[in-house]
Amino acid sequence: MSNHSTSEAIEREVSRRRTFAIISHPDAGKTTLTEKLLLYGGAIHLAGSVKSRRAAKHAVSDWMELEKQRGISVTSSVLQFPYQDYAINLLDTPGHADFSEDTYRTLAAADSAVMLMDVAKGVEAQTLKLFKVCAMRKIPIFTFVNKMDRWGRKPLELMEEIEDVLGIRSCPINWPIGMGNEFKGVYDRLAEELILFDSAGRHGEARVEEKVMALDDPQAEQILGTTRYEQLLEDVELLDIAGDPFDLQRVHDGELTPMFFGSAITNFGVRPFLDAFVEMAPNPKQARDHKVEPTRPDFSGFIFKIQANMNPSHRDRLAFVRITSGVFEKDMQAQLQRTDRQIKLAYPQQMMASEREMADKGYAGDIVGLYDPGRFRIGDTLYTGDPVEETEIPRFSPEHFAVVEIQDALKRKQLVKGLQQLSEEGTIQVFHQPGKGSLDVVVGAVGILQFEVLKFRLKNEYNVEVSLRRLDFQHARWIEGEDIDEDALNRADYLKVLIDRDDLPLLLLRNDWALNYTLQQNPKMKLLPNPPGTPGLEQLHGSTHGF
Repeated sequence: MSNHSTSEAIEREVSRRRTFAIISHPDAGKTTLTEKLLLYGGAIHLAGSVKSRRAAKHAVSDWMELEKQRGISVTSSVLQFPYQDYAINLLDTPGHADFSEDTYRTLAAADSAVMLMDVAKGVEAQTLKLFKVCAMRKIPIFTFVNKMDRWGRKPLELMEEIEDVLGIRSCPINWPIGMGNEFKGVYDRLAEELILFDSAGRHGEARVEEKVMALDDPQAEQILGTTRYEQLLEDVELLDIAGDPFDLQRVHDGELTPMFFGSAITNFGVRPFLDAFVEMAPNPKQARDHKVEPTRPDFSGFIFKIQANMNPSHRDRLAFVRITSGVFEKDMQAQLQRTDRQIKLAYPQQMMASEREMADKGYAGDIVGLYDPGRFRIGDTLYTGDPVEETEIPRFSPEHFAVVEIQDALKRKQLVKGLQQLSEEGTIQVFHQPGKGSLDVVVGAVGILQFEVLKFRLKNEYNVEVSLRRLDFQHARWIEGEDIDEDALNRADYLKVLIDRDDLPLLLLRNDWALNYTLQQNPKMKLLPNPPGTPGLEQLHGSTHGF
């Protein structure tokens, strides 16, 4: 194939890609919406429910046993499927605040985000935090107001809250007709047509039947009833006069969020949303945050996630690569920027949650899983041709600490392996006390629930039972400076010196007083919130305390 033909093929394939993440507060229905998008994409034929007691199957994106038991998502999963002429890469993220770190890494691989909102609750705390991260990267945000099959707040009130709390204007692409058990459908403002739904008693397992008609169709008032029909006309007129007009450039600039209404559990509004989203969402070339030109002929990509034991019977590990340019091909040779070594990208796979198939080829926007024998780290850049700018994925400073105490000393080898692998995929951070090697291991986590995940996975994946003895420290800072007496620091009961994975010293401090006093007593010492030379959220985007 000529260079011109290759270039045209890359341009064509990149334009088809839509790579996005779903962000929300817990219990907004994110896993349900994810599954319904797969249903409409033809990737699955019957939808399951995460929390259904009657159904034996669980949502396909929550493959980990702990997720099935708790009914929450605690890891990011990658879901790939075709829809119409588009190639969709859907990054399903944890909703729980304790897993914000995993969510942030996933957002680094997304070109847009779908903000899922509960109609009864509006903007919630975790939604706000994740929105801020999207806003920092200027990721276009699409809003889906969920659970319209239940009674909630008025749509105009939600629009006002989005502007007041999130500081972004909204433009409803469709408008709900009724709410709760009176939710009949939506009015598509761009197509100027009514979309009326009929679940036919299927409880959201299959695609919902739709009836489409013009707003001025004589049957419309008859079907909706005079009161509801007149209210719709009034709302539509108000939006046309006072609302923001749809402007795709403002959407791509992160200044305007297209707004959709529906019910993921009943499938009402899912198809209209998906149709509009694939048309409006940016492809990788249109995305604002790419470090590399996506149509560059040479391959490049970065690792944003590492996941061990996705298949318990094989005990393997996958590194998830977001392709940023060129063409990825099975078994190709690429340069690993951190080590400056050429490696073979072997056994590449594409994912449908826990289901996999061999990936022969990929383009910018695609996510590929590479077999990882332990050579990769989160944030690694791969490339062919000239070196490319690295994608910065920050490490988070842990906020909770515990000493790992093993129940059976004969299983220490399995413990060391488990801790190493789980730390490499970002589940927890592992530290050692100076001079004690692996005998006294301290683990650090951003969220307290990560400790529960750690214990569960050590037991179920590595056959090691541990208890975690919590340490009472509030701050963690990496030490930088000359002539630092680490032994003297370690003797104070309000301080503790640890060593991280790169043999860099980390200082745990009991409280704010300990932090200030230590700095006063050691004027030549710097205390950094991240390892020296490693960006954190505050370096990349300014302060985001509390994320």
